Amino acid sequence: MTESPLRESKLPQIKPPSLQTATSSRVIAAGNHLPNQPRSATVTRQAEIQMSSSDTTSDKATAAFIRRTLCSHDVLLGNGEKGHNTPRPIEEVLPPLTSSNEVDLQLYGIIAVIIKEFVQTWYSKITPDHVFVNEVLQIIAHCTRALEQRLRKVDLEALLLDEIPELVEAHLSAFRIAKQQVSNRHSLVVDFRVVYHTLRPHPALSPVPNESVPSSIVEQRENESAWRQLLVQGVLAVLLPTEDLENACLRSLVAEIFAEMILGNGISGKACEGWLLWEGITRIAEVLQTDRDKEKGTRSYDADSEQPLSRLERHGLLSPPTDDRSGPSEPPLAHSGRHQSAPMTIAGLFWAAVQYVFLAGTAMCAAIAAVATSSSLPPRSVTGASGQSPVEAGHQSQFPQAEPSVVRRPLAFKRPIVSMKLWGCASKLVELDARMPWLSGFISILRWGALLGPGRVGDTDGVLDRFLSQTMQMRVLNPAILPTVLRTLRATLFPNNTLAPPRQPPSDEEAKLIKRRCAATLLGLLPTGVATAFFATVSQNEQLQQVEEILDCLDDAYLNKHLIFAIIELIVLRLVPELGERGVQELMDERLG
Repeated sequence: MTESPLRESKLPQIKPPSLQTATSSRVIAAGNHLPNQPRSATVTRQAEIQMSSSDTTSDKATAAFIRRTLCSHDVLLGNGEKGHNTPRPIEEVLPPLTSSNEVDLQLYGIIAVIIKEFVQTWYSKITPDHVFVNEVLQIIAHCTRALEQRLRKVDLEALLLDEIPELVEAHLSAFRIAKQQVSNRHSLVVDFRVVYHTLRPHPALSPVPNESVPSSIVEQRENESAWRQLLVQGVLAVLLPTEDLENACLRSLVAEIFAEMILGNGISGKACEGWLLWEGITRIAEVLQTDRDKEKGTRSYDADSEQPLSRLERHGLLSPPTDDRSGPSEPPLAHSGRHQSAPMTIAGLFWAAVQYVFLAGTAMCAAIAAVATSSSLPPRSVTGASGQSPVEAGHQSQFPQAEPSVVRRPLAFKRPIVSMKLWGCASKLVELDARMPWLSGFISILRWGALLGPGRVGDTDGVLDRFLSQTMQMRVLNPAILPTVLRTLRATLFPNNTLAPPRQPPSDEEAKLIKRRCAATLLGLLPTGVATAFFATVSQNEQLQQVEEILDCLDDAYLNKHLIFAIIELIVLRLVPELGERGVQELMDERLG
């Protein structure tokens, strides 16, 4: 860990000031030749804010912000070879965080905001030097490089497709059992949180906070704070070098930043709120809907404006159109759908059959292409000396073994993607067993046939397994999308590289509107025929209510903490497995002697 990993790429070069001046002059000149239009001060101000926010997220602006915040003047200036007026590249001034310059740029942008807002506000009043800040950066860089090396050894497919969905499925089961238990008239337990916490207890969330007992709220907050400190201190005890671990002042400051600001204020204080989770789901659904529209190709102006607007209008989220031909008691889509389906002619049936044949042909071509290219895809596992089949090894990995050495020994086979918990979690979320039991059984038969049927196409390293693994690697686990994700995260949390003003929690009515918009966006991803068949109703209001009932599992922030804390612990244990074998004090004593 003493050597820095090799760099894969370099930061984009910054243009000289002359080019920047020429570029800005051309922009101003082009703006002066625009036709005279009446402008309001509000529109101009909004445009300036949008331009400034977009400029702060660019690579050039981010690099300049990092230099001003994290680099001292004498270190930033070039040596005798480059001249006194040429700034040194960031990768030569700051220690590398990862093996990619693009990722380091975005990570240092986030770190610069944190250092500026939470360290320099009081440290600059004591001394103008950067020694303390440099020490903190060295500690963070050492931790990130160690985490990157450990991340390469983690099975990310199993983590994202099997282990985390298993926690979500357990959360859904406990939530629905608690809801059913409280609604039972013969039950003595009336507190919804008590039933859930009994089913899924967590030491950081004990006891259950009750407004009638103020001491329970204080005790729960103290336990949660202690859990955060233990978690961060345990990670630092494993990742930090011995000389940095012995520096109690630096260790306490880094632990305070991660435990209180990131875990406490960021995750526990905000990310566990139901309305914030609904907003996040809404943004993801909007991105998916935009990508789907792009894949369909260019559409006419009327079709492009009608489809998204009508989906929102019929859910009551936008004002109805001027030529409203449907009554207030009947959803517009249901009304228009019956009129469109009534005049079904032979020509309509013919074109519908042509469309289905075209879709079947496209699916067959995709299947043939997957089969043809599966042989060239890399295998997911390495064949070992074990005589177990991949399916048996995947199922037996869920149960503890009697011999401790067998637990630490890596499995010879990876679990097939078809048998992972993601599919069961999705079925549990939409209540497929209750809504369409025939479809749930049919999917189970297909999965069984893929795993144990002829050819075993869904078994480990099978045709379907390799295709799904390659799709996962290209679409989700692609390192090229990480800088974009970090840039978006920084622009959302820290607009204009500053702390965003504290957002007022929405009222109950505003939270209901956020939830309704989330349900409408999710419903907009489904075709009309699929939504009608799945929800067993033509009424859009009833469909919307059913989607809102599915989203009820994220309503309570206290229950969401159980799920999010369990996911955090799972990720930490996969990255730092030493914490699952020894306690924090044992690790500290071992490192410090």
